[in-house]
Amino acid sequence: MAMLVRGFSVGPLEENCWLVVDDVAREAVLVDPGDEADRLLKAVDDSGATLTAIWLTHAHFDHVGAVAAIKRVHDVPVYLHPLDLALYGFAAPSAARWGLSIEQPPPPGRTLAEGDTVRVGALAFSVMHAPGHAPGHVVFHGHGVALSGDCLFAGSIGRSDLPFCNPAHLAASLERLAALPPDTVVHPGHGPSTTIGVELETNPFLSGGARVLGA
Repeated sequence: MAMLVRGFSVGPLEENCWLVVDDVAREAVLVDPGDEADRLLKAVDDSGATLTAIWLTHAHFDHVGAVAAIKRVHDVPVYLHPLDLALYGFAAPSAARWGLSIEQPPPPGRTLAEGDTVRVGALAFSVMHAPGHAPGHVVFHGHGVALSGDCLFAGSIGRSDLPFCNPAHLAASLERLAALPPDTVVHPGHGPSTTIGVELETNPFLSGGARVLGA
């Protein structure tokens, strides 16, 4: 079993899309394709793997802006937690409020829930429902990796002051992430990758030096 994880910072908000490849089965998924569909499609082609799914940690517009264009080329299922359907359905108008333009993504085809297992080739990732930044926010974790979306960043956390945010839920989600093994590599929705161990030592929201605003 061999896993390849490549990150691509895309769009004006520099959102991280992650390409996860089972290098033996030659299958791949895209996690949070937020923008620059042509670039992401080329990355899939360059990997030599077959795209089998799109996994979404949550449905903010900067994480879903390339879904429609990718699905026109690879008609694969989109996985989303149902509590984020309202955000997903409002993605294009939400982007417009920020002065940005995305193509409204098509309806998701698969649902995610706490405790689910999602697979790419022989790689299996557990689904952790980690609400707070968004109601249906999830984290995919397995094989020593956590794809944390906008829950946990290197040195910081996701915003808790946007519509549908819940600071208390975000604080609880961070506690769950902090309980993952310290050597877990965190690939976030924005910024550089890190580890749980590093964040426990340096991130005030995990070390106890700061609290989630409003929690």
